[in-house]
Amino acid sequence: MTTMPRITPDLEFIKELQAVGGESVKKCYQCATCSVACPISPSGNPYPRKEMIWAQWGLKDRLLTDIDVWLCHNCGTCSDLCPRGANPGDILAAIRNMTYRNLVGPSFMGKLMSSAKGLPVLVGIPAVLFLAIWIIVATIKGTAFPLEGGDVVFGSLFPGDYTIDPIFMVVFFFMVFKFYSGVKKLLKSFAPEGGVVYLGGKKPNPIRVLVELFLDEILPHKKFSDCGGFTLRRIGHLCTIFGFIALATVTGVVAAGHWGPVFLEPLGIHIHGIHTPMSQFNPVKLLANIGALLLVVGLVGLTVSRVLKDKAKHASTFYDWYLLGVIWVVFLTGMGSQLLRLANIKYLAYPVYYLHLVSVFMLIAYLPWSKLGHMVYRTAALAYARYLGRKAV
Repeated sequence: MTTMPRITPDLEFIKELQAVGGESVKKCYQCATCSVACPISPSGNPYPRKEMIWAQWGLKDRLLTDIDVWLCHNCGTCSDLCPRGANPGDILAAIRNMTYRNLVGPSFMGKLMSSAKGLPVLVGIPAVLFLAIWIIVATIKGTAFPLEGGDVVFGSLFPGDYTIDPIFMVVFFFMVFKFYSGVKKLLKSFAPEGGVVYLGGKKPNPIRVLVELFLDEILPHKKFSDCGGFTLRRIGHLCTIFGFIALATVTGVVAAGHWGPVFLEPLGIHIHGIHTPMSQFNPVKLLANIGALLLVVGLVGLTVSRVLKDKAKHASTFYDWYLLGVIWVVFLTGMGSQLLRLANIKYLAYPVYYLHLVSVFMLIAYLPWSKLGHMVYRTAALAYARYLGRKAV
């Protein structure tokens, strides 16, 4: 006699899903409009219909290991056409958000990122850290704030050599390690049971797959066109990505130029060092300003797009606005620090730079648990899908 498998729903998972943006999940009555309307859903085993019923049943393990959740481009077409207002696109976004928070430890970080209640702690950690540095350095130097005479030099109160740079180096490598652990866990959850048969009998080169993915889809944002345009959102994403690339390049060049001589000269290798502040006509500084310009254009586009989405009854969550808010603070305090330094307004320059350090710490240190983590996790999922011979369409 055959034993029928029993499905045990996870009621707590359903409640959590509803709390992080999936409150409309129970409205779905399986009409399949979402799967038919989706311009990139595959004809075989299409999404998001099956994900909607899994969510209603509380099949947590199946949803958190479902690669289709990551192939969805979240254009919102399915939500716009849903006759019941179940908002399938928002449900998939909420599932991804839940996955981010549970991929890596410590577990309390995911809880802090889940609602505005955790914001004071998230801000407080770097705020106390950098305030302590400020007070200690000022005490050791016997310098009252604001500094009397001379130009604004942020290194005088936030020395890079033995405080700021080492802290951010540790934070950066912590973030990289967490992403490595998270991607490894995510891909393991996608792995099919049994062996994999590759088309043509040849195993794909993972590096080639990743490069093709970047060139074909990620850099040109091709899926934005496939999903019907979304010009404002596409411009916002593109400018934000390239702005981040430019600013990350500047950070890397400055770090290498500053610390390179420290480590290489004892080995007899001499390289040209870089010291800040740099001239506004320095190529590295020009790239930084171009990156900042791209970032503000991208932020405006994404913010307006998010506001319009909220007006269309696709309610954004704290998780959505947290990311935009932190990036806005990073940009405004970064540009503000530069302008106030050039104007030599000490009373404002140092506090604004302090807030900039706090916001940059929040952006980098919490990245594996934030929505910006989808740049890594979704890229890994898309690459793995191609590796297995699957594509989003």
